[in-house]
Amino acid sequence: MNYRVLGRTGIRVSEIGLGAEGYGNKSYMIFKALIDAAISCGVTYFDLFNPSPVIRSYMGKALAGRRDDVVIQGHICTAWETGQYLRTRDITTVRTSYQDLLERLGTDYIDVGMLHFVDGVDDFNTIFNGPVIEFVKDLRARGTIRCIGMSSHNPKVAMMAAQSGLIDVIMFSVNPAYDLRPGTEALEDLSDNKSYRNKLSGIDPERDKLYKYCAASGIALTVMKSFAGGALLDVKQSPFGVALTTTQCLHYSLTRPAVASVLAGCFTPKQMKQVAGYSDSSEPERDYATVLGGAPRHAFRGHCMYCGHCAPCTIGIDVATVNKYLDLCLAENTVPDTVKDHYAPWHTMPLTVCSVASARQTVRLASPWPRECRGLPRYSGTDREAHNMRGSQWPWRELCRRHGRQRGRR
Repeated sequence: MNYRVLGRTGIRVSEIGLGAEGYGNKSYMIFKALIDAAISCGVTYFDLFNPSPVIRSYMGKALAGRRDDVVIQGHICTAWETGQYLRTRDITTVRTSYQDLLERLGTDYIDVGMLHFVDGVDDFNTIFNGPVIEFVKDLRARGTIRCIGMSSHNPKVAMMAAQSGLIDVIMFSVNPAYDLRPGTEALEDLSDNKSYRNKLSGIDPERDKLYKYCAASGIALTVMKSFAGGALLDVKQSPFGVALTTTQCLHYSLTRPAVASVLAGCFTPKQMKQVAGYSDSSEPERDYATVLGGAPRHAFRGHCMYCGHCAPCTIGIDVATVNKYLDLCLAENTVPDTVKDHYAPWHTMPLTVCSVASARQTVRLASPWPRECRGLPRYSGTDREAHNMRGSQWPWRELCRRHGRQRGRR
């Protein structure tokens, strides 16, 4: 298992986590077997949105003696009434349900206090201008939660949360199908195949902007619905007309900017082990770009997918990473601290221009290089000569130079 830092919180989490979809309708022994399988695979990040008293109690019992070894993303604004789940903004109910969560888990803190399921602008305003956000801020001040998060499927609302300055973690639905779609307050639109009838291409700009803003601001994304509810795994349901594997879906999500962990909704220990096996998978097994690039419907074009299929570079430049950091710079119109920190150890080296990457691309781009390099001929020359040929587009220039390890053609 590989581990990542949960943005500016500094909390270390497994890149594969366990989502809450598979917790229900189980005996305690079967539930514990799922938790044990996750922990044995190195999983440390657990989501718990379901307010069922049975599931909360099961989780507390299963984690007894291991609480400090895991990170819990516990949802606030969920409650259990008349034997069923309820999403609520009533402050009295919110307080009571959160106290119940702590008691049933047998803990005095939650790592990520996740404001639950905020997709509408009006709903966002209700929470962030009312008693709920004050309650959550008080929990953080008292150490009852370590940081504040919010879950959403709507990039517009998620961006509002990111820009509020209060949110450290956003749980967001990230997969190649949903990334095609503009934001909506109606969750069912994302899974309705009728909404994919019109030709779609590339990542929706609003979603793209959200990912880059979060990465530049140190806000972590935790991923739900990486498999689009299983639709991406079934050729008959996939909006692309082709099926992806679980490994390909996970790799797509984990290569988006700011993503720290994918919370997979596993129902059995076998499924958990299969998903956790992503960390030991090979590059060919992770290759989603070949499938998406040749999909009969909605092929991804015109945007760097960070897939690495222009590799290997003969002088060792990680082109996917260069593109990712370039996009962050362009999104902010400056060099964010995350980019500065990454490049701090590097020495300035001459610019070299790739002459072979375009031949290796699987996903067709509008250009074999990002927009800042379009029009640049395939040529080997000095940094000054190359810079003079295309003007002072400094972000790409700096990133290329600092990734280069020697002068010459690559």
